[in-house]
Amino acid sequence: MSTPLRPRTTTAFYAQASISFGVSLAATGLGIANLPLSAWPRAFLAIGLLFTVTSAFTLAKCVRDRQEETEVVSRVDQARLDKLLSEQDFLRVDGR
Repeated sequence: MSTPLRPRTTTAFYAQASISFGVSLAATGLGIANLPLSAWPRAFLAIGLLFTVTSAFTLAKCVRDRQEETEVVSRVDQARLDKLLSEQDFLRVDGR
């Protein structure tokens, strides 16, 4: 019995996601650095940006973990169904 292939992230998608994240982070950092404010408000905004970035990574990890959990559950259900079907002899005729 063949196992279904796991969808994988392509290199191009990974590169595009990494580049877009880097560009957005750099643009936001430059925007904060060029604000016409003193150092303290800019530092406060930079700390807010840091917490936003770390919470984005945490959210992405939680979404990934939830998706992996559902994959494991569906694999267990599929394994149970495969076992049940393999134990059945559909060609057996009762009474012989």
